[in-house]
Amino acid sequence: MFGGSMVALVTPMKGNGELDFAALSRLIDFHVEQGTDALVVAGTTGESPTLTSEEHAALIDESVRLARGRIPVIAGTGSNSTRQTLDLSREVEKAGVDGFLLVVPYYNKPTQEGLYQHFRAVANSVSRPVVLYNVPGRTSCDLKPETVARLAELDNVVGLKEATGDMERVDDLRRLCGDSIELYSGDDGTAMELMLRGGVGDISVTANVAPAAMHDLCAAASAGDRERAEAIDGKLRPLHENLFVEANPIPVKWALAEMGLIEPGIRLPLVPLSKEYRDRVRSSLSEAGVL
Repeated sequence: MFGGSMVALVTPMKGNGELDFAALSRLIDFHVEQGTDALVVAGTTGESPTLTSEEHAALIDESVRLARGRIPVIAGTGSNSTRQTLDLSREVEKAGVDGFLLVVPYYNKPTQEGLYQHFRAVANSVSRPVVLYNVPGRTSCDLKPETVARLAELDNVVGLKEATGDMERVDDLRRLCGDSIELYSGDDGTAMELMLRGGVGDISVTANVAPAAMHDLCAAASAGDRERAEAIDGKLRPLHENLFVEANPIPVKWALAEMGLIEPGIRLPLVPLSKEYRDRVRSSLSEAGVL
């Protein structure tokens, strides 16, 4: 259904924190030109926790309009409230999104049965494909492979963004789910290995700043070309690491501003990248050949 390099798109903001739709237009054109395979809008990297419900819907609507069918748009609509997730998903489906990214509910720590019922309720209420998103480092709740296998039986649950970086987990998912669900990495540092083990793409932070290289990496790894994938990944590894020296998306938004693609706007409680890390991020951009 989806695959390749799917950028976890930042949400451009002006210096005062307002959404910057002019910069969003430039970013989307940039990704189309550089070969990005899909846009994932209003996810964690898009600062979804700080968006109002009106901004959240407007951001997705505008992204679909600006994409103009040139690239798929996957809307991040997950939250820790099933009702809120349902309402937002139904609303933005009208804009013509190509799919949904639904994060594991955070903070309230549901059981595996609660997770199953949450995702099932949303999947049964929308017609577009649903991608599950497991990132226990942020949510404090782990979507177990056995629960993924149950959810994979639902018609429109098509993929899983697995961000644990655990390759044994990937092998378990392949064994339990077979071809009933597509696996995407949510961890740039281990994305190459996940794809070499049968995954079909990466929902990537690094792709924000190095989209062409991430497209090529995903193509090589998905095709099983380890030698070429390792060569590309080697050049990108400093970015994979240094774009997380502080909480995502602090470093990547600073990097994009340094590249002249967006203004340095970010919302509290996040603040701009600390000065002590700026040379490291700048050096990583240079090593990757994008600055």
